[in-house]
Amino acid sequence: MATATEVQQERPKFYVRFVPSVRMEHLILLVTFTGLALTGLPQKYAAERWAQVMIEVLGGIESARVIHRFLATLLMAEAIFHGGMLTYKIFVLGIRASMIPGLRDVRDVLDWIAFNLGLQKKHPTLPRYNFGEKVEYLAVVWGTLIMVLTGFMMWNPIATANFLPGDTIPAARAAHGGEALLAVLSIITWHMYNVHFRRFNKSMFTGKISREAMEEEHGEELAAIERGEKPRELPAQVIAARKRRFWPAAVVITVLLVSGLFFFITFEQTAIQTVPRQQVAIFQPDLVPTEGDPIVGEALWGTLRCSFCHGTEAQGTSDGPAIMGTDVTLEEFFVQVRGGGKDMPAFGRGEIPDGYLVHLYSWLTQNSMGGS
Repeated sequence: MATATEVQQERPKFYVRFVPSVRMEHLILLVTFTGLALTGLPQKYAAERWAQVMIEVLGGIESARVIHRFLATLLMAEAIFHGGMLTYKIFVLGIRASMIPGLRDVRDVLDWIAFNLGLQKKHPTLPRYNFGEKVEYLAVVWGTLIMVLTGFMMWNPIATANFLPGDTIPAARAAHGGEALLAVLSIITWHMYNVHFRRFNKSMFTGKISREAMEEEHGEELAAIERGEKPRELPAQVIAARKRRFWPAAVVITVLLVSGLFFFITFEQTAIQTVPRQQVAIFQPDLVPTEGDPIVGEALWGTLRCSFCHGTEAQGTSDGPAIMGTDVTLEEFFVQVRGGGKDMPAFGRGEIPDGYLVHLYSWLTQNSMGGS
């Protein structure tokens, strides 16, 4: 009969936790999230010096926006892939959706709090995915949905204003920036501490987790492994039958989702498109100031690089004068934007279409014209 010491020595020091496909998804999420934060937050706080330095490092505002939108597209593609993998595991392999919280997680939270307060001597025995990991996962899902929805509104502001009130666009911008800041703070204060500082968990990079970490964070799964229990597997013929039903539907849904993604990123030409600024257009007399919408103009202002010199509210900065409440005519405004000046670049139609100028003019002159 083996002694306790011999049994201890026979126990493996590491256990397999994540397969390569899961680790690949995590790597994509890591790269896209970090890149989106580094290119998005400087745009949110564009009036701050640190943000301006970061944008300069990224190669300018156009470059920052191109990188931001490329990473956003990659994140949406990863979300589609993740949804496909998830449905395959559930509907074909019959794996339980174990990331959905339940009453068990409420009990685990209460036991965990009691243990940390010294009211309970034994650390709660947690399953494969504990309550903290489930909360983080759902936060990623919720955050991605919010960012995609609000991102579409800002990516396609004119189209959005055709179907929803103009106030929706500034609201989407506020929600987008707020959710981004919340996500970054959550990663720094919760995820980084628990996964990298308190104990460096390398399982998402190596696929393996230490026995010590398993005991504390997934004790229930560890006990099952050491008892020799294996996950329930469906018979091969059942899986084969499910695959025959799954793949046709999966192909159709994937085509629809990828088409939707393409529609998302190509639906409307916005300020992301740039052209040589030496192309100067003359004033178009058919433009009517009263056709402008100040709400749309305000939303457009946040997507243009004008705010870097003139301020996020056109209130002026050390790099440019205040232009909110200007009393210039539309013709003077048009010529100034198209022709530029001593310290101001010229903006062609490819970056600021004529229709945008009317909305911007309406917003910038609303106070001088008696608007609210």
